[in-house]
Amino acid sequence: RVHGDTSLSFLPSIQMASIAEQIDAKLRSALDASVVELTDTSSGCGSSFNCIVVSERFEGVGILDRQRMVNAALADEMKGLHAFSMKTWTAAQYATRKAAAS
Repeated sequence: RVHGDTSLSFLPSIQMASIAEQIDAKLRSALDASVVELTDTSSGCGSSFNCIVVSERFEGVGILDRQRMVNAALADEMKGLHAFSMKTWTAAQYATRKAAAS
């Protein structure tokens, strides 16, 4: 038996996931993204990002439609961002670019 105050107010508050974590999770879930590379370009305030998204769902889809897919997945998050630059690649395109950068 427990007596007294049974609230959990003594526990540290659980912080909401960072915007970067939210973006990563949404893109992986909504687009089955195998790679999400986010770079915060806002000096740490989390309002501006460069992003690479790799998904097989992009196969055979034009660039604008790929970007529309990302924008739709991140509709809520986009409201709080100042800038979001994206590259949307298939796994083959990502591998080619990685190999060229090496």
